[in-house]
Amino acid sequence: MSYLWPQRMRDSHFSLSETRTTRPGKGRVNGEATHEDLLLLVTQFDPDNTGYISTEKFRSLLQRHGSELDPHKLEVLLALADSNSEGRICYQDFVNLMSNKRSNSFRQAILQGNRRLCSKALLEETGLSLSQRLIRHVAYETLPREIDRKWYYDSYTCCPPPWFMITITIVEVAFFLYNGVVLDRFVLQVSHPLYLKNALLYHPQLRAQAWRYLTYIFMHAGIEHLGLNVVLQLLVGVPLEMVHGAARISFVYVAGVVAGSLAVSVADMRAPVVGSSGGVYALVSAHLANIVMNWSGMKCQFKLLRMAVALICMSFEFGRAVWLRFHPSAYPPCPHPSFMAHLGGVMVGITLGVIILRNYEQRLQDQTLWWIFLSIYVIFVLFAIFWNIFAYSLLDLKLPPPP
Repeated sequence: MSYLWPQRMRDSHFSLSETRTTRPGKGRVNGEATHEDLLLLVTQFDPDNTGYISTEKFRSLLQRHGSELDPHKLEVLLALADSNSEGRICYQDFVNLMSNKRSNSFRQAILQGNRRLCSKALLEETGLSLSQRLIRHVAYETLPREIDRKWYYDSYTCCPPPWFMITITIVEVAFFLYNGVVLDRFVLQVSHPLYLKNALLYHPQLRAQAWRYLTYIFMHAGIEHLGLNVVLQLLVGVPLEMVHGAARISFVYVAGVVAGSLAVSVADMRAPVVGSSGGVYALVSAHLANIVMNWSGMKCQFKLLRMAVALICMSFEFGRAVWLRFHPSAYPPCPHPSFMAHLGGVMVGITLGVIILRNYEQRLQDQTLWWIFLSIYVIFVLFAIFWNIFAYSLLDLKLPPPP
């Protein structure tokens, strides 16, 4: 299927020198071409309106005006030209590239191209400001391909900032401090006799109150529980959100949270659940799995040591949760909160989370595995809903009384 050139582009014939003006937001100033400028020039190479231009003409255009483009963007354009075996380039691929909407087929074309990017790596660039070094650091922390790291470095504007992880952390800390004042306890709050009376945590007798499957993340067992979760979600979640955006990272986080509470309702039916470990473990496990699957491409420093530290922290937190679950309860016959939410989060992370992190700037709807794992997740959620409606009565399970 060919794509028709927009009429206003087909009728325009001018050079970049005539259009070097400042454009709000996206434009370049004095010497660098804007995306719109290059799109207008490309249209001149398709007088028959076929929707394609030859790679020879495209390469000629890049050689003539490449110095006016960002060098990292130029590398991607040259890779697009050199990787195309059909001798022509689709206009829509070019538009998608310039608008940061790269399809999976385009990604494959770049990766399978026979041209090696020969310019110096982003890590070797000097004279960067503090903010530029931070962005570069985040790129190397999260992205396994140099071409993606450079793309992210060029396109990141910190607008919007990583608001989701910061906001969720502030709210969790605020609720913990409030509960600490009310209960007059900050260490092992969960052992307070009035702890379960809070309207936010999940309790099996109150499972019909649907908000509890989400709001339990604002209740923590104690400062030791909150502290480790906050550290992990800030150190891992904020960089991931800077790269992949709030929509994708919040989806992984919330999916882990919901999977955590539903896992408890299915596998540990008598226990309550508190803490944000389901969402945190979803993000951290997805990040660690992405590093392992792209080990040679990940260039973050001391990655083996850092993975070991992350696994030790996660194991310590999980061990604490298991110990607490089987420790004599402060409010019998109801046991202490369950640890199954951690495992629910991990399962989300190594399935949906990995697919999201491996497809930077790619359309998830193009990924077969995305639909497979999403379907499995939806089936699990539906199964857990029916389980909560029917299984408790069918099994004649004796639940602890409501708080």
